Amino acid sequence: MIGILGGMGTQAGLDFCNKLAILYRGKIDQEYPLFLLFNKSNIPGRPESIGVQTKNLSNRKKNKKIEKKYSLVLKSLLHGCSILKKSKCKFIVIPCNTAHYWYDDLRKKIKLPIINMPKEVFTHTKKTCKKNSSIGLLATEGTLNTGVYNKFFDKSYNLIFPNTSLQKNSVNKAIKFVKMGNVKAASKIIKPAINYLIKKKCKKIILGCTELPIAIFAFKSIKKVKTSKIFLDPNLILANAAMKKYRK
Repeated sequence: MIGILGGMGTQAGLDFCNKLAILYRGKIDQEYPLFLLFNKSNIPGRPESIGVQTKNLSNRKKNKKIEKKYSLVLKSLLHGCSILKKSKCKFIVIPCNTAHYWYDDLRKKIKLPIINMPKEVFTHTKKTCKKNSSIGLLATEGTLNTGVYNKFFDKSYNLIFPNTSLQKNSVNKAIKFVKMGNVKAASKIIKPAINYLIKKKCKKIILGCTELPIAIFAFKSIKKVKTSKIFLDPNLILANAAMKKYRK
């Protein structure tokens, strides 16, 4: 059984489940994949719990606050993973890009396979995009600052981000609108950031926050999501990776 740690946000977790069901639709109920969604929406905000560590003496108090926030998120994520493990799930997926900042600690402590979303996106990109190409990344500031995608992409690709103004006024607001349920507003406000990356000659654009595929594809069929020539949907890629492991 696939364990899904959701709630980051709720819409994103449901989007993952929906893609899992549509991509691997059965002719009868018994042919659909077995999965358990824990919509753990009370996990502290991930982007807000990330900061830059420093050895400067004047910033030690700040560092302690950052470490405390990190620990609170980790504790909540571990609790969610433990529930899924106790429910007999064989492995876990987390439909939240920023949450993968805690991936290494989760793997060490939970002792259960967790599919790494950014790594799966990188593996998929290698099959569809030439080495040294420019790849756009739309994500939370937390995901950008922690480099969870840079870790895999920097040696093979040139990652391009929106400028500071577009990040705040386009990307951040689009994510916020989806969380609020205002998908139409999100789909409009994300366009300037997309256009910026296209002008930068990005061959692909990673929708590196699981709210963003909802903003861009909400009113389109799953077929258009699958055949998109420009967008990479981590939720879709993660769903395929989960099913590959599930069938083994």
